[in-house]
Amino acid sequence: MIFVTLGTQDKKFPRLLDSIEKEIKNGNIKEKVVVQAGYTDYVSNNMEIHKLISMEDFDRYIKECDILITHAGVGSIMTGITNNKKIIAVARLKKYNEHTNDHQIQIATEFSNKGYIIYLDDLNNMSKALEKVKEFKPKKFESNNKNFVKIIEKFIDNN
Repeated sequence: MIFVTLGTQDKKFPRLLDSIEKEIKNGNIKEKVVVQAGYTDYVSNNMEIHKLISMEDFDRYIKECDILITHAGVGSIMTGITNNKKIIAVARLKKYNEHTNDHQIQIATEFSNKGYIIYLDDLNNMSKALEKVKEFKPKKFESNNKNFVKIIEKFIDNN
């Protein structure tokens, strides 16, 4: 199963769903596709689309999915990484009024450069990303919390 999550911000992201719909119609996606669409109104006979879902359902879909396709929000990416999922992330872009700025490009690029996700920066290459994700071995998540704690403790001790 492929789980697609578009987040819960009040911005639409039909561009990503159009791309997935195209890949289903072209036969490149044969698995069931479940979508948490948020504020994106989208009608499809090929995907199971939910506006918002409970945290219990969200967690269940994360655990059950083979591939997570997501907007490049930190929360969605981290949820996928900590659940050892293969992730394709697509940044919402300002030029399409999908976000107020292009910070998701930096987020997706950084996670991709570290080997945690596949960053799809051009939706015309969705079929290539779907092929790549089959063989993709995501890096195991390594928490940096201990370093943050040390920095905070040092700051407190010095002040």
